[in-house]
Amino acid sequence: MPDRTRQGDFFVCDIFDALPKDDLASMEHPLFSLSTRPDRRILSYEHNGVEITVTPSVKGLATIHDKDILIFCISQLMAAINAGRRVSRTLQLKAHDLLVATNRETSGDAYRRLREAFERLAGTRITTNIVTGERETTTGFGLIESWEIERRTRGGRMVSVSVTLSDWLYRAVLSKSVLTLNRDYFRLRKPLERRIYELARKHCGRQDSWRVSVDTLLKKSGSASPRRVFRAMLREMIARGHLPDYEMTEEPGDLVRFSLRAGVVEPVDPPSVGPEALERARDMMPGADVYALEADWRGYWVSTGRPRLRSPDRAFLGYVAARAARDGRG
Repeated sequence: MPDRTRQGDFFVCDIFDALPKDDLASMEHPLFSLSTRPDRRILSYEHNGVEITVTPSVKGLATIHDKDILIFCISQLMAAINAGRRVSRTLQLKAHDLLVATNRETSGDAYRRLREAFERLAGTRITTNIVTGERETTTGFGLIESWEIERRTRGGRMVSVSVTLSDWLYRAVLSKSVLTLNRDYFRLRKPLERRIYELARKHCGRQDSWRVSVDTLLKKSGSASPRRVFRAMLREMIARGHLPDYEMTEEPGDLVRFSLRAGVVEPVDPPSVGPEALERARDMMPGADVYALEADWRGYWVSTGRPRLRSPDRAFLGYVAARAARDGRG
């Protein structure tokens, strides 16, 4: 018999409005350059037993803005996983969708910069013992394994691109070692602002606040600026006060405090229903379209305030039972 559940060779990115997701490891540790010019330094970082060496290609290190590509891919994969779809380490995406989703221009120059970002991501090599998916291994890899322009316009712009993520990053996605980002992250122009937001999101999360010393923040940010310059940049960020979700304040002892802004609500992914629950729903309502039932149930979930569910399968089957009783099938 043929293998009807075989995973496809690639995953097509076609999920609109997927919540932006970032992997925990690169939020915690500095893997990306904050420079706006070609950065060809070899970076070394060690903190609490984690060791990282980042080696550039001739194109330079991957930048924090290049990371938008990975965030887009992670977001698409997580949306598919939460919807119960099969995914793959190789993704096929439309360059225009990526540019729009990450708040970039769609000019010819934007497509050129996007290609350069792919080249830096594939060329930058990471050697680390960071744990992903509950596995600690010392390994070397590129931020993406490969990329390929599959289709161009007559003018030479990329239309369809195939990207293969590193096994290290893909393992993090499958283990759901990710966090949701505010969509305004893509509106942050300065590299340090993006990096500071990542650190605040990772360490403060949805707690009331997180305190950190300027020295530790400098180390974890990966900034190459001297401490006095770094402190001045933090004070400028504090004065502007436009960091998404968090308010920054300077405290005695050379500390910075990140406080959750009032009214911030944690985005919640729509619940997914397992195949066994769908089969049980077919038995409960013979002849019904269980996928339509699932869609109706998700609509009901939204209308009731998107509550957190301990068991989406049980909640879905309870909804189906109520529908069956109402329709006289129970």
